[in-house]
Amino acid sequence: MHLRLKHAQKKPEKPHLKHGADKAASRRGERGYSLMELLVALAIMAILASLVAPRLFNQVDRSKVSAARAQARSLKTSMDAMRLDMGRYPTQEEGLSLLVKPPSDTAVSSLWFGPYLDGDLPNDPWGNPYFYVAPGQNEGGVFVSPKIISYGADNKEGGDGMNADISV
Repeated sequence: MHLRLKHAQKKPEKPHLKHGADKAASRRGERGYSLMELLVALAIMAILASLVAPRLFNQVDRSKVSAARAQARSLKTSMDAMRLDMGRYPTQEEGLSLLVKPPSDTAVSSLWFGPYLDGDLPNDPWGNPYFYVAPGQNEGGVFVSPKIISYGADNKEGGDGMNADISV
């Protein structure tokens, strides 16, 4: 049996592909996106992001208020547990630190079975410390329970919206 080998034939050059404009025309069949298509897509995404972002940021702000309220309640619950052990809430001088550090008074430190929190005292969601107001009596002689306060985003007493005080 005799095999015939064909000689590799050179494809003839297409004369119309030699010029720059013609080369660009031949690339139209290639895959990919033009710069204009990419810019239009980016512009559409920027418009959508500008419409959606404010709503997302408002949701983040509302979640910070909810988180501050939940953290303050958790601190209050820990103080109630400490009160069951010690028979009293922290004084204004002892403050919230009594939840994680034993009192300096040796007579009272034997009643302290803390720490009553895991880790250190948390800051509010805006990075500011919580404030503690010791229990006492109001003008009518009625017992007022202790308060844990976050002064909100501005960390100043009073305010509205994100700057409103959160008290438990």
